[in-house]
Amino acid sequence: MDLRRLGQTELLVSRIGFGAFKIGRNQGAKYPNAYDLPSDEQIEGLFESLLEMGINYIDTAPAYGRSEQLVGRATAGRRDHFVISTKVGEAFEAGHSIHDFSANAVRQSIERSLGRLKTEVLDLVFIHSNGEDLQILHESDAVATLQQLQQKGCIRAIGFSGKTIEGTAAALSWADAIMVEYSIGQRDLKAVITEAAKAEVAVMVKKGLGSGQLPPTEAIRFVLANPAVTSLLIGSLNIDHMRENVAAAPRNTSV
Repeated sequence: MDLRRLGQTELLVSRIGFGAFKIGRNQGAKYPNAYDLPSDEQIEGLFESLLEMGINYIDTAPAYGRSEQLVGRATAGRRDHFVISTKVGEAFEAGHSIHDFSANAVRQSIERSLGRLKTEVLDLVFIHSNGEDLQILHESDAVATLQQLQQKGCIRAIGFSGKTIEGTAAALSWADAIMVEYSIGQRDLKAVITEAAKAEVAVMVKKGLGSGQLPPTEAIRFVLANPAVTSLLIGSLNIDHMRENVAAAPRNTSV
């Protein structure tokens, strides 16, 4: 699996990453088909297979149910083999999402993530937008708090997982990475992705397969054909499908 540098950091991430939503949560999911949560044994086998395929980038979040704890358990003892991103601003409790972008909430979220992921430093932390991108960026303490924690050494890289063109573009002035929706059927942020590359900001793509509704091979090749894309997150729990996804990725694109 080809690796790409994460923006201007020293971190190297696989062109296909693993989105860890499905290992920790199946309530309120936006996938077309229902699914059962995997067992601990299945998760262990999945992470072994991800490493064998060359996938080292894992994305999780407090809003993904038990995902952080399970990722922490699966990567324990081999933490250096993975680059893990998580998020602040959203949690999932009692079947509902709760958003809080205050300085205190961000600090508490980081402390919990450090414990759940069994690590002393978080590789990459995104602000998990609820759609009010500009309000979060300009009227909350989320960005300043992440920058302070980054300076303290708790976090290696920080970024923004937004929902609007304006908000994502505004994050390019401070972010090491952005997370965006981009696919054959969703190209609204294409210009922002191009600008991110010019600013040497990493671009992590979510929902590149349209939450499982697009032809996977065509969808993967479309996303990764864009040289500005750093990594495409795919959340399949089927190891054979993940191998097919890796086989579909274009080669010789490492940076």
